[in-house]
Amino acid sequence: MAELNLGKGLTAGKVASNVQKKLTRAQEKVLQKLGKADETKDVAFEEGVINFNKQYAEGSKLQRDLRAYLEAVKAMHESSKNVQACLADMYEPDWYGKNEVDSIVEDCDVLWTDYHQKLVDHALISMDTYLGQFPDIKARIAKRDRKLVDYDSARHNYSTTHKTKKKDGGIKITKPSSLLERATPGWAQGILSAHNVAQSSLSRSQAEEELERAQKVFEEINIDLQEELPSLWNSRVGFYVSTFQSLAGFEEKFHKEISRLDQDLYDVLVKLEQTDTSRKTGNRSALSSGANRSGIDESNHTLKPGGPPPIPKSPSKLRPAVPPPPKVTPSKEMKTENIINLFDSAANPDINVTSPTEPANSDSWGESETTPEAEAVEAAEETPTNDTSAVNEEPVEEKAESPDMPPGFLFKVQVMHDYAANDTDELEMKAGDVVLVMTFDNPDEQDDGWLMGMKEDDWKQKKENGTKGVFPENFTQRL
Repeated sequence: MAELNLGKGLTAGKVASNVQKKLTRAQEKVLQKLGKADETKDVAFEEGVINFNKQYAEGSKLQRDLRAYLEAVKAMHESSKNVQACLADMYEPDWYGKNEVDSIVEDCDVLWTDYHQKLVDHALISMDTYLGQFPDIKARIAKRDRKLVDYDSARHNYSTTHKTKKKDGGIKITKPSSLLERATPGWAQGILSAHNVAQSSLSRSQAEEELERAQKVFEEINIDLQEELPSLWNSRVGFYVSTFQSLAGFEEKFHKEISRLDQDLYDVLVKLEQTDTSRKTGNRSALSSGANRSGIDESNHTLKPGGPPPIPKSPSKLRPAVPPPPKVTPSKEMKTENIINLFDSAANPDINVTSPTEPANSDSWGESETTPEAEAVEAAEETPTNDTSAVNEEPVEEKAESPDMPPGFLFKVQVMHDYAANDTDELEMKAGDVVLVMTFDNPDEQDDGWLMGMKEDDWKQKKENGTKGVFPENFTQRL
């Protein structure tokens, strides 16, 4: 009867043989765990297997991370390509360096593609080749473990049959023990005993042959693995060095080339900025407004779109504070007295009292009251002197007298950019704050480009106790 074919190269006999082997190995494992059978131990090989598993796990992790890195490089290439294409599309044909920009964009794309391809060829493929040998070795290690169990089972079987042989002590006719032997005639007892002895000898011979065959198969696999595992473990150093050297070298070269292209693009854009006539006009207007920074004019607060203006030279803070001279506000009473003193002789004319009854004398006295000197005195009282008019022309004195403003108030400004104070005498400001500009206590302490003031909110809340300090004029705009 032909054997049943269950597949390519697989028959019912082989299936039965494999099942029998699995049962025998399972039985032997149970006996070994129970201590009823010897188990072969190889400490050096077991250490090699531990190192192999560790090396395989590390290599697999490196392979995954390297693939993720390549995916990131590819994504970065696409992002860079999109940004560069956007720049090329926005760059107008009549702008300076249009051809250079297009060439730089194309070179960047080629550089990214070359970098990704080199990483694939020299790092990823090398990594795949390195890990390709591990599955085969892993399968051979598993096969070696199975053959070791077969070898231990054959040794156990041989040991059992060998002990039986020693116990028998040789070929002899034994007493019949079974019913068959008892039923056998006496003259046939020797023949049956000889047959049993022959069967025992055959079993011992088969056990010895099975042991030799199992030992040979096991030692062939074991010797090869004993040589390959340490060699594979030591090869990891050279592989890691080669892989990361290639990775670092390609990355270094790529960044050098991309940096050079970035510098070329930067130089082109700088020249484009220099050739932009509209920016030149804007710069000239900003410079002309900065020249009048010391004057009080709204044009000197023109803000650049690029950010806050430069901070002017810091005010001198080391000069000793000199108290201001006392301010004398001339009053009309004082001026009148001074004027009367100047015209003392006119104000006190000589009066003839010897003959008061004479009409001529009274007429002459009345005429003395309307003399030119008296008229001058009256005109002086009605018309303010030059000093008084000078005082009235100063808006500082008039505004200082206002009860809603601090002493020395000049005008208001609005903060256009945040300013962080760099010293204790400077005023911290935020964009949008309103600052009350005041006069310096000592005019000699004022430097060009700096003003003295107090934030309006501080004045409303704290009055004279509010924080007062200097700030750069070009950070504000006059209201």
